[in-house]
Amino acid sequence: MIDSEKIKALTQEWLEGKDYFFVDATVSADNKIVIEIDHKDGVWIEDCCDLSRYIESKLDRDEEDFELEVGSAGIGQPMKVVQQYANNVGNEVEVLTADGNKLTGVLTAANSDGFSVTCKEKQKVEGKKRPVMVDVTHSFGYNETKWVKAVIKF
Repeated sequence: MIDSEKIKALTQEWLEGKDYFFVDATVSADNKIVIEIDHKDGVWIEDCCDLSRYIESKLDRDEEDFELEVGSAGIGQPMKVVQQYANNVGNEVEVLTADGNKLTGVLTAANSDGFSVTCKEKQKVEGKKRPVMVDVTHSFGYNETKWVKAVIKF
């Protein structure tokens, strides 16, 4: 089986000096390699092809056969790395918390420790008879959520 750490290292080599960033790489038991990269402005197919050719040039099919798939972190897929969160600050996201609650709001901050989402919620406000919609900011560590996805609007 091809070592996933080797694939990650080869991908990082190719990424040096480029605005792309590494998202994920997996190698299945039958040597299907799946590499995901991303860029704040999207991923170009030509760059996926270049990375694929680069990886193939560093591996020997005679030694061990493999299937290689290179692509972008899919639209509507959960975010996996901090850079994806940072690129989506100011955008609407959907969050599934570790305890199963779902929130939708604007991603307002992201750093290496965690992220914040501001949601509109009904709350009782002093002096008002009925609950009113107010902005409430929720902060999370990355391990406190099951997933976070950008909301796609057409």
